[in-house]
Amino acid sequence: MLEIDGSFGEGGGALVRIATALAALTSTPIRIYNIRANRPKKGLSYQHLTAIKALAKLTKAKIQGAKLGSMEIKFTPQRIKGGNFYFDVKTAGSIGLVLQALMIPAAFAQDKTTFKIRGGTDVKWSPPIDYIKNVTLPLLEKMGYKGKIKLLKRGYYPKGGGTIEARIQPIKKLKPIKLTKTRINSIKGISHAGKLPLHVAERQARAAQEKLQEKGLEADIRIEHSTDTLSPGSGIILWAEGNTRIGASSLGEKGKPAEIVGREAAEELIKFLEGGAPLDKYMGDQIIPYMSIAGNSIIKTVEFSMHAYTNIHITEKITRKKFKVKGDLGKPATIECP
Repeated sequence: MLEIDGSFGEGGGALVRIATALAALTSTPIRIYNIRANRPKKGLSYQHLTAIKALAKLTKAKIQGAKLGSMEIKFTPQRIKGGNFYFDVKTAGSIGLVLQALMIPAAFAQDKTTFKIRGGTDVKWSPPIDYIKNVTLPLLEKMGYKGKIKLLKRGYYPKGGGTIEARIQPIKKLKPIKLTKTRINSIKGISHAGKLPLHVAERQARAAQEKLQEKGLEADIRIEHSTDTLSPGSGIILWAEGNTRIGASSLGEKGKPAEIVGREAAEELIKFLEGGAPLDKYMGDQIIPYMSIAGNSIIKTVEFSMHAYTNIHITEKITRKKFKVKGDLGKPATIECP
């Protein structure tokens, strides 16, 4: 059984999710200890638990220690079977983080897989579902990945209650990716608000467009307004399209003007675009497991994050593939997996 220190590097839930996802993919029994040992709330939270239990169902795995607050688990997967699954993260736990873990092994299931997941679609410290749909998936499709995500209902903090449906088609292998140059043709976005006045979403979009126009950039931003969300909330996602996808987002909060939400997303996108790399810092860590699966891949990211550093460590440990990194933490970097 492979031993993994859960406090390594970034030392958060991402380490647990990536480790169990790659263990599921490679049928590797693992023991993770010191889970989130350096965090104020140690051990597993709802979204980590949901990801682990979901991966266990997908692979008929045996799991020990999978309970709220647990700092150690043992995960012994079998084959990836595919099928139809429903998972509830509870409250506003992130759907995106659970889906990230499931997407890795689901592509290599025996049959097509459908996930219906309930929880938070747009919550702090996690990728909005629109990012996974409009940035992550299109980039993975360049590697031959086959998946579709449908947003059925948004879920904001604190009640969540959002729902998505993801359909993953099985593939035999991933194609290598080589992405070191940037060519951008357009910028698109979605500004959304639930259980709040329509003008909140409109103001977010207008503020983002005005900020982008200062740099000579134009954005086509779609407005989404709903009245059936369990909690009020808002947010905006922007992405640049070309030979790559580069994304940025911001969430509304109580007392935070819509104009600030829109400007934050635009400022982050501008920062990424001015960095000149074809992958933003979020995709720079998300793509690591897929580079290992495909092999012979090289990418350039605008920022080599602690998440990316941690993902490389875990991926190397489980898949035995080695990465080469040219660049320092917090700086632009070229990442290669021969």
